[in-house]
Amino acid sequence: MKLFVTGISTDVGKTIVSSILVEALQADYWKPIQSGDLDNSDSHKVQRLISNTKTHIHPNTYALNTPVSPHVAAKIDHITIDVNQIVPPKTENPHMVIEGAGGVFVPLNDTDMITDLIQPDYKVVIVSRNYLGSINHTLLTIDALRNRNISIAGIIFSGTKNSETEDWILQYSKLCCIGRVNEESTFDKSLISRYANMFRPNIMNL
Repeated sequence: MKLFVTGISTDVGKTIVSSILVEALQADYWKPIQSGDLDNSDSHKVQRLISNTKTHIHPNTYALNTPVSPHVAAKIDHITIDVNQIVPPKTENPHMVIEGAGGVFVPLNDTDMITDLIQPDYKVVIVSRNYLGSINHTLLTIDALRNRNISIAGIIFSGTKNSETEDWILQYSKLCCIGRVNEESTFDKSLISRYANMFRPNIMNL
């Protein structure tokens, strides 16, 4: 199973969700494009948060120095992101979690976006966090993926629970809720493991 984790915006909890999915499946992890924070990247964070010894963290195809949109970060580094160079790593692990950057329409160069990284055998996990406008952003994300015939595995909600918002999104989209990640003071290996155990039955049914 290859799960591609995307968000309805930036800072909605993709890396925490990725860590939970990785731990639940003992999956490999790959973030094709990292923009900024290279000494404490999302790959580093996932490595710190998981407990299993089976997971392999694959290197970024592009590690960019500036924490901005990848197309801008690449220009600052005097390179151009070539999606043809972003090739899924080879592994014997049957499961892989691929984490995107921001939302599905984040630009990579003059013509390509995050959607162009999603392969036909990937199932997308959408991370939705409640804020004013999140219903609109979640449904636009779903619509964008469906219009491109991209398979959506389901939604994971993060942050403070809002039943009215979450129930409406699920009712309208007809997608399953894989789980929800509550607002926590901190995340560590123990907490990620607990979420992984809670989510595992739903993940295995995707």
